[in-house]
Amino acid sequence: MIGRLAGRIEYRAEDHVLIDVRGVGYVVHCSERTLGALPAPGEAVALWTDLLVREDLLQLYGFLTLGEREWHRLLMRVQGVGAKASLAILGALGADGVSRAVALGDWSAIRAAKGIGPKTAQRVVNELKDKAPGVMALDHAASPPASPEEGAGDAVPAAAPAPAAPRPAPPQETPARAEALSALGNLGYAPGEAAAAVAEALDAAPEADTAALIRGALSRLAPKG
Repeated sequence: MIGRLAGRIEYRAEDHVLIDVRGVGYVVHCSERTLGALPAPGEAVALWTDLLVREDLLQLYGFLTLGEREWHRLLMRVQGVGAKASLAILGALGADGVSRAVALGDWSAIRAAKGIGPKTAQRVVNELKDKAPGVMALDHAASPPASPEEGAGDAVPAAAPAPAAPRPAPPQETPARAEALSALGNLGYAPGEAAAAVAEALDAAPEADTAALIRGALSRLAPKG
């Protein structure tokens, strides 16, 4: 299994690039969106990859993020979605867009991809909706939250400030909570409603990981009735 390639782009074509890795050239098929984000020929590149193996075919697909690769693998499991259709969906929406559409049940967004009919789009949403939180967590875990700011200098004030009124302790910040809030923000939820939903999910399952928090928060944000 070839999971990642790092080398130099030799040439670009309409649907693939050739990457030279220490003298060996790999043909890597990519979505239109990924191809547009790659550097020019002669420059260095690194891609996550997935190898499709069939009786008469070995084909390598390349992705900029782990989330994009994971969506490709999941989309390929849906009836009526092959490699070409998967790349069309990812090219039209991107990994974040697919996560948003699937998590929110927006099959019309999937339908916007070239060659995807309404029945296939509905199958994608229905079959993969439970998988969206895990993929969202996968990408957000790669971007740890920023560390708190350092104290502002060592100067001593002329007079001690009056004691402030006690405030309720803020929710304990954890990587899972920060990643869940970031993922919900990418889905378009306002910070306040996302924070409230994540807090409820944390109350119900204090040891939940990022994917479980996203899943729990989404269930609380889903329209009732």
